[in-house]
Amino acid sequence: MSEFPEEDQSITYQGHSHGTKDIWRSFWILLGITILDFILYFTMTDESIITLRNIIFIVFGVVKAYFVVFSFMHMKHERTSLVLTILVPVLFIIGLIMGLLYEGDYWNSIK
Repeated sequence: MSEFPEEDQSITYQGHSHGTKDIWRSFWILLGITILDFILYFTMTDESIITLRNIIFIVFGVVKAYFVVFSFMHMKHERTSLVLTILVPVLFIIGLIMGLLYEGDYWNSIK
């Protein structure tokens, strides 16, 4: 026989959603950003704005990554020092990649 009677288990559960409202809100926000991303990406086909289109695509990707990390990995509940410990190296790596891409383009300009 169980340590807890069946009636006590039903009393302890009070029907809380355990954050499903936040999950659905995050889902709809991510879906909206993705739909907007697809619309902009496939409607901006002019050759003169391809760079702008790619920048918008990257920015939307970073925004979606932010939502995933802070919503589903519970980073919004952590201390500021832990969040900065994770975000600052990522920003440095992004800066390093941008610098390497800029310097790597030098080979195309000397040909």
